[in-house]
Amino acid sequence: QVQLVESGGGLVQAGGSLRLSCAASGHSFSMYGMGWFRQAPGKEREFVAAISWSGRRLYYADSVKGRFTISRDNAKNTVYLQMDSLKPEDTAVYYCAATGTIMATMRRVNEYDYWGRGTQVTVSS
Repeated sequence: QVQLVESGGGLVQAGGSLRLSCAASGHSFSMYGMGWFRQAPGKEREFVAAISWSGRRLYYADSVKGRFTISRDNAKNTVYLQMDSLKPEDTAVYYCAATGTIMATMRRVNEYDYWGRGTQVTVSS
């Protein structure tokens, strides 16, 4: 069992930056691939970024590539999402998730076993 708690969300102007953190507790954090997803009102939850258990492989949605950076610190059981050049369309609840699925694409909601409760990110124009 893995518990995930997101933090770092808030209100920011377009062009600004935020850094989200996801603290994990429980069993063997370093064995899990980690992902960030987001969900805007009235929309489905969508993939944002993911990182393999080792940190060597990174995955990004096209909409955030070049603006967002995912990283992890296995010693601290934490995964981060640095978000730069934020746009109003980035406004959503951001969720952290963990997957133990071998050979996962890392981009699909149903590949993830554990989820946090989310943190709100609002980007004003």
